[in-house]
Amino acid sequence: MVYFLLGFILILVFNRAYKNTKKIKVNRVSLRKSETENSKKQLTILHLSDIHLENISISPKELSSIIGNKTIDMIALTGDFLDRKRSIPKLIPYLEELNKLNPKYGMYAVFGNHDYFLRENNFEKLKNTLEEYGCKTLQNERITLKINGENINIIGIDDYSTNRSDIERSYKELPNGYNLVLTHDPNIVLEMKDRPFDYLLSGHFHGGQIHWPKPYHLIKMGKLVRMNMVKGLHYHEGKPFYISEGLGQTGVNIRVGSRPEITFHEVS
Repeated sequence: MVYFLLGFILILVFNRAYKNTKKIKVNRVSLRKSETENSKKQLTILHLSDIHLENISISPKELSSIIGNKTIDMIALTGDFLDRKRSIPKLIPYLEELNKLNPKYGMYAVFGNHDYFLRENNFEKLKNTLEEYGCKTLQNERITLKINGENINIIGIDDYSTNRSDIERSYKELPNGYNLVLTHDPNIVLEMKDRPFDYLLSGHFHGGQIHWPKPYHLIKMGKLVRMNMVKGLHYHEGKPFYISEGLGQTGVNIRVGSRPEITFHEVS
């Protein structure tokens, strides 16, 4: 009888934890470079991370419905799309829905550690799929946009956790302007003391995914966890960075103490 009750309780807990993967939260972050500085630009950035197509509980249509008809200037995708080649076709309908949003200044992506589980040819297929559906991929490189007469540098730094990041190359011949960094593993901010950035967007931690009572299992994932920085807006050396909880899950498709996230960043 005791084992039956324990089994029943576990089923209830697991069911609740699975339902949490469908409870998408929409976060809005407003960030000004300076309270006293008048900027000519104001950008609305849609930020999605850690889609993990093997364990995602939101369909492309549901994603589109939640985002709605908002005016979006830019879409930033910060890695971990998938880790199996058979999942690559599943990415296409998500990209199609994102394209319907018509981001004024484009869609940009960096890769995460799970994306590099793919072998070389399959990784190229993933990259080509993103490019074919309107997403500019950045691997230790940057692109500069001219918006209202001001340079907006989109700096894509490759995955830090798999030793693919190259900060020096990413910042090579960087013109003066607003520096938006896209990367997967936020731990890289600890290596960027002497590098200028106005905002950094990342993911990787899933907000713990199972964040109860604390995400002890994340300790191995770098110093930021030990600094209690696993999700949301943080500052290091006075510079702001954001850690998304991501859309999908890894391992078991459940969440406890965390929820899938869609984020709108208003930067000016």
